[in-house]
Amino acid sequence: MILSHRNPDGDAIGSSLALSFALNKMRHKVEIVLPSECPPIFNYLEDIHKIAIFDLDQNGCRAKIDQADTIFCLDFNGLDRIDKLGEKVSFSKAKKIMIDHHLDPEPFADFEFCDVEASSTSELVYKFLVDIGQKHLIDIKTGEALFTGLITDTGSFKYNTRAYTYEVAGALKQIGVDDYSLQNAIFNVLKEKNLRLLGHCLANRMEVIPEYSTALIYLTKQDYIDFDIQRGDTEGIVNYMLMLESVHLAAFITEQPSIVKISLRSKGDLDVQSICNKHFNGGGHKNASGGSAYAKLDDIVTKFKNLLPSVIPFTIDQDYLQNSK
Repeated sequence: MILSHRNPDGDAIGSSLALSFALNKMRHKVEIVLPSECPPIFNYLEDIHKIAIFDLDQNGCRAKIDQADTIFCLDFNGLDRIDKLGEKVSFSKAKKIMIDHHLDPEPFADFEFCDVEASSTSELVYKFLVDIGQKHLIDIKTGEALFTGLITDTGSFKYNTRAYTYEVAGALKQIGVDDYSLQNAIFNVLKEKNLRLLGHCLANRMEVIPEYSTALIYLTKQDYIDFDIQRGDTEGIVNYMLMLESVHLAAFITEQPSIVKISLRSKGDLDVQSICNKHFNGGGHKNASGGSAYAKLDDIVTKFKNLLPSVIPFTIDQDYLQNSK
């Protein structure tokens, strides 16, 4: 059994599929279960439609967990990340193996293969297969799944990289993975509404707070209706704010049907993981984290702004701002 987190991204999906391909070659019977559906932009990955989705078949997914001898937990280190599946996993007698790169893992796994310096869980799955002497099992379809995780969790190798990340990418290219085609499949498949949504966010919903080198964008429930926003449509919008030279902290705050979600990104040494962990019931990485709260959108926006004097370790000199204009 392979599990990954709710609202799966390219790394969650890619690492899960890659590990399943390798385990199948080792003659294991493998099932992948995710709490919620995969974004359609990843439909190019082989066997993605064979993944079981808990939201669509709860009884079937529970039965699969009951039958598992071993459970791999990929790209998450807390059982709350898999929602209702968490309790089922906690009571399972199966051996649990965690492969992850997030901070502060919960002690629920029997074995941990974790490294917070890794770019992605896909990088760690590659290393895991190498370390157990199964590198030869990584073929092109497995490599495409792993490379998908590398691309998406590093923003096309713009952040979260280390020397080993490029070694993995090089090794995958050497076996024949076409990274240009993958980049094209991931980033050049937008619909018209996606560009119009991005324009709306930048023109009408972005606020820059220069004294704290911060920018934020928010979306309301009405925005979701007006732009027919579906799962994955807002992916990457938060990163556009960091393109501003003076912005070191970016916040993307969205009003969901019953919850408000916040996504934070930062440059340099500014730790957004601690902000999400302390104030928004979340976590993630030093420069990329998220959280949520059962509150009103306006209240979360206000709370975020009120936190800035205490969480930003510097303010931007006003003379510098004036000169930079």
